[in-house]
Amino acid sequence: MNLAFSTATDLAAAIAARKISAVEALDAHFAQIDRHNPAVNAVISLDREGARERAGKADAALARGATPGPLHGVPFTLKDMHETSGMKTTVGFPPFANYVAKEDSPVVNRLKAAGGVLMAKTNVATMLSDWQSDNPLFGRTSNPWNLQRTSGGSSGGAAAAVCTGMTPFDIGTDMQDSIRLPAAFCGVYGLKPTEHRVSLAGAFPDPGGAARSVRLMSCLGPLARSIDDLALIYRIIAGPDDRDTDLAPVPVEAMPKLDLQTLRIAFAPSFPGFPVAGGISAAVENLARRLQDAGAIIEEAKLPKLDLHDDLAQGGALIGMMMEAAQQEPPEEPASVSRWFEALARRDKSILAWDRFFEDWDALLCPVAMTTAFPHCAPGTAIKIDGKDQSYWMLPAYGAVFNYSGHPALSIPCGQDSDGLPIGLQLVGGRWSEARLLAMGKGMAPLTGGFSRPPGY
Repeated sequence: MNLAFSTATDLAAAIAARKISAVEALDAHFAQIDRHNPAVNAVISLDREGARERAGKADAALARGATPGPLHGVPFTLKDMHETSGMKTTVGFPPFANYVAKEDSPVVNRLKAAGGVLMAKTNVATMLSDWQSDNPLFGRTSNPWNLQRTSGGSSGGAAAAVCTGMTPFDIGTDMQDSIRLPAAFCGVYGLKPTEHRVSLAGAFPDPGGAARSVRLMSCLGPLARSIDDLALIYRIIAGPDDRDTDLAPVPVEAMPKLDLQTLRIAFAPSFPGFPVAGGISAAVENLARRLQDAGAIIEEAKLPKLDLHDDLAQGGALIGMMMEAAQQEPPEEPASVSRWFEALARRDKSILAWDRFFEDWDALLCPVAMTTAFPHCAPGTAIKIDGKDQSYWMLPAYGAVFNYSGHPALSIPCGQDSDGLPIGLQLVGGRWSEARLLAMGKGMAPLTGGFSRPPGY
């Protein structure tokens, strides 16, 4: 086995069968980090001693005949926003530079209970507020495919670490394409679950114990190099939790086996008024043709009659109101309760419109973002797409539409563009359909090529 590029599923099976030890798996990933992280700067806050102690205990437990969990002895990293006992959680924000939570978040607790060995955190945008991962504490994360390009944000460190074999998986957060965009830029898989599917408790450092303000549109989900790993991690972290009462009591289903010939898939090479690189829209059309050749029912999408630009604006307004509520000193004119409920009512119309769309289609195939990985730049800089300047703030538009609606979305790697950079496409499904969405992504892997290692790794 190439331990650094083995999937979490394969590592867990090999450790459980005692073909390799948890310590060997951990050391292989530390070696990969030591070799490649100086250039990429994806991994931060390494806990070498603690991780090695935990891996040793995992091996000792197997030697005693203990029943292994689904991640027994598997090393992993976490985006630097999950509260973790004994490790700093900073979100790249200097006032949080030394913050250590008193307890693990529910998601961290579930991964550890499944046997996972946490070894480090991964880099983020400051306060998770940009589509490049750069901050005053740890600096900038680069894209392994081209170090002059961004790995994306805010889960850019996670995507780059998974891409380079520094970790088998990570858990990102996605309020505006922040899992899917970095996954696409680095050529890995990323899942944004349905809203209220995975606990958000402890998903942001909270030194003062303030009331949680982010209760809408944000989701936690896995990044990995295979669909099987996404399915494994998703089933571990999803489901009700007593620290997040917003979670819906919907069963978390296992990934089924699907025949492409049974699927009904709508495709959209672009959305009205949304810019997109020609190579990305061509990739959507090419995959749609290949799916049709494989027997699926394919049709160019007749999108819901929504003003998607207004949806983005309304989503931004909701985020702004939540951020206002989190401030220690409220603004002079805070949003009124009536304005909040009006915003929710407006959002309901979009949710229901997409629900009706997915009554007729198993999935929508569309871009993840308007471009592949772009050169490092100051936030707000115009992004050149096919020779034309486009607004920086439209970077997450294709993904943010489904943060606003709450529907699950999967970023899948689908080859490279003319610059040799990964292209990621998006599969979106009906609410609570993660298991089927993952199964569709797995069925399409022979057509898309799946994960490819970047040159030199």
